[in-house]
Parts: sequence; structure tokens; C-alpha cells
Amino acid sequence: MEDHDHDHDHDHDHDHGHDHNHGHDHDHGVGGDHGGGDHGGGGHGHGHAHSHALSADGSNARIGIAVSLNLVFVGIEGVFGFLSNSVALIADAGHNLGDVLGLLCAWTAIHLARRPPGGRFTYGLGRSSVLAALTNAVLLLLACGAIAWEAIGRIASPPSVSGTTVAAVAAAGIVLNGLSAWLLHRGSEHDLNRRSAFIHMLGDAAVSAGVLVSGLLISFTGWSWLDPVVSLLIVVIILVSTWGLLRDSVHLSLDAVPSSVNSSAVLEFLTRQSGVTDVHDLHIWALSTTSVALTAHLVVPDMSAGDTLLISLTPSLKRRFRIDHATLQIERDRCDHGC
Repeated sequence: MEDHDHDHDHDHDHDHGHDHNHGHDHDHGVGGDHGGGDHGGGGHGHGHAHSHALSADGSNARIGIAVSLNLVFVGIEGVFGFLSNSVALIADAGHNLGDVLGLLCAWTAIHLARRPPGGRFTYGLGRSSVLAALTNAVLLLLACGAIAWEAIGRIASPPSVSGTTVAAVAAAGIVLNGLSAWLLHRGSEHDLNRRSAFIHMLGDAAVSAGVLVSGLLISFTGWSWLDPVVSLLIVVIILVSTWGLLRDSVHLSLDAVPSSVNSSAVLEFLTRQSGVTDVHDLHIWALSTTSVALTAHLVVPDMSAGDTLLISLTPSLKRRFRIDHATLQIERDRCDHGC
């Protein structure tokens, strides 16, 4: 994720006399943008665009199926891992159990994110999806540590491993994890939380493929040391795929500008609007893994143009930059008290 420099010379104290619990109904469907006009009194106009687009597209059913498949496979893999004396299977069973917990976090976050805003959580609970993505990344790192620890301990004196059993169980794992990844792929491109679950399943399929190869080689060569070595190679693969997820989820947790939004382009777009002489206090952050919010102060000396500007800007921000929740304040001149 690139760093976005908000180089605006202003004070970030937003206590300037307007309440961001907006006191109006929020349209929770797609296309619920609306603009506000001049509120008078202090020369300020506020425009709000809200679109909480967490569509019920069958994600609950898909995650439920993926959780069920993985729970069954964890039991099968754990039992046969002990029977075949394979650290790769045992470690993969633990890894899959961590993935089930991650999927449950994602499932819970989707439910919470769909709850409407209230008096205490005025933006709703969409941020829980960011926390779930971060939790998933941490679970993956912990699973990698457990696999690496056990594998390193077995390299020096590898026990005898039943390669045929390992290969058969791993082949079943490729099918189940591949099916789970397919179920979770839809919507993962624009949702960090779903992408984290999707990466979990792809990582599991990669683990199963590596275990399958090692099982076949052990069957033909008797090289039991391949079992822990392959486990370590799989750890490297998982770490590489997890790094981007961990980075993005940490950034969103810290209210960084989402990687899907170019803050410089947004600033330029607002500045180029007719009648706007200055833009300051521009803030862009994630309300959830799918929803982006923006607040900004626009200096518009001709206040008669404020309503028209707000009506045109809010849908434009959504269309051009996928910003669902825009709050714009119109000012006659730039405030000198940090507003």
C-alpha cells in the first residue's frame, strides 16, 4: 500500500460546532446518495452521501459450507496424521483449524457490518470486518510458527512416514480447499475480509499440494526427511501471501487511506470543481473492508453555488473513487481557527 501524504496546513481539532451524528435517516441501499444545502448561520453547508453496500449475495451460505468442509477435513487430517506419523499432515490440520477460526471471524464480521448505525456506533459496525481481516493474518502467522517449529525439530531425526497415506489425505485436501477457495472467491477483489478468507483457502490448497508431492516421493524413495522439509517450504509460501494481507489490515486499522483510493487524485478533483478556491481538512478512511468515507472542507466564496456543488459532488465521488460516505462542508472563506 502506498503512503498518501495529506500535506494540509491545518489544525485537526474538529470541534467547530457541528455534530457528525447527522440526525437523519441513512439510506442503506445502493444509490442512497444525497446532498445537503446551506445550513446558514455560520456560512457552512454540509453534504452527505451514504451507501452501505454490503449486499447479501449468498456469502453467508458460501462461508458456512467452507467452514463445514474444513471442520470435517481437520478431523480426518488429524487422525491420519497421527496414524501415518506425518508432521506435515498434523501441522496442516492445525493450520486448517486456524483457518476455520478465521472463517468464523469473517462470518461474524459480515453479520456485524450489516447492522444499521445506532446512537453509540454512528457508523455501524463495519470496522469489525477490518479487525477480522487482521485476526486472520495473525492466525496465519501463528500457524506458520507452529509448523516451522515442529518441522525443524524433525529434520535431524525424521521418523518413518507412511507416504501413501499422506498422499491420499493431501489429495482430498486439495479438492476440499480448492472448493472452499472457489466458494469464497466472489467479492474478494474489493473486500479485504473476504480476500483474507480466500487467501486462507488458497494457502491450504498449496499446503495440500506440497504434502501430496512429499507423500508420493516418500512412497517411492523412503526419504522421510522430505516431510519436514516440505513443511518448511510451505511456511515460506504462506508467509509471502500473508504479508500483503497483514500490511493492508494494519493500515486500515490505523485509518490510512485505502489502497483503492488515490488521495492526491481526490484532492485534485475537488480543487478543480467550479467555484472551489481551496480544499482543506481532507480525510479519507475505511468504514469497513468494502466502504470508504471522506470528509473535506471546501472554500466556495459564492455560497449560492453550494447546493448545486454538493448535489453533483457526492455521486461523482462514489462513481469515480468508490467513496460511499462523503461529508462535505462549504465555507465562504478558509477558517482561521482550525476548522
